[in-house]
Amino acid sequence: MSERGVALVTGVGRTIGIGAAVALDLAEAGWDVAISHWRPYDEKMPWGADADAQRQLTDRMTAFGARSAAIEADLSDPATPARLFDAAERELGAVTALVMCHAESVDSGLLDSSVVSFDLHFAVNARASWLLIKEFGQRFHGPHGAGRIMAFTSDHTAGNMPYGSSKAALDRITLAAARELAHLGVTANVINPGPVDTGWMTPELLNDVERDTPLGRVGTPQDCANLVTFLCSPQGGWINGQLLHSNGGIK
Repeated sequence: MSERGVALVTGVGRTIGIGAAVALDLAEAGWDVAISHWRPYDEKMPWGADADAQRQLTDRMTAFGARSAAIEADLSDPATPARLFDAAERELGAVTALVMCHAESVDSGLLDSSVVSFDLHFAVNARASWLLIKEFGQRFHGPHGAGRIMAFTSDHTAGNMPYGSSKAALDRITLAAARELAHLGVTANVINPGPVDTGWMTPELLNDVERDTPLGRVGTPQDCANLVTFLCSPQGGWINGQLLHSNGGIK
């Protein structure tokens, strides 16, 4: 890019996650990048919190010549999206690309999900995404055709009902932006990356995914980042209002 845009990438809690790969790839491609994370979420997950992740990532983005900022953000709080945009703008300037990699994801099905867990999934995955898009739309002032919104989704439902159903809501919210923000020249797309190896897969699951994928391997965070960076480029500006399956053709 001849003039650096500013990207806000949510859900960047670990150096090996999708969000981290997206942030680094955008920084290398010429964007300044603000990243958000929520340490208490990582602490309750099997992988635990990576206390040094944000420093490592901002250092690496700086090495690419990017300005960067790391912001802790509890997206279950409806006041957080506005504060997050305020912080990103204060550090880097007006946001021109919003990439939503955040998620609440705790496995449970129809019979064993609690109301508290269900509500938290929808607060983080659906409501927060709507409020982030709303802030983007209210603050974006061009140039026309330069704005980008992307969200990562999943079609997983059985055994993971609150996650899957809240991601389905995310799909509709994001795709609505492709029409409702059209007057701003903002594109909005959803990416379904299929199974992506970020260190959580068991050897048995890895084997199953490799077997079921025509290309014979699992998805990687870099695969996700490659698509995001393309969609954020001028060459990706004609792709709009799509739910894109970037999953190697898995069955």
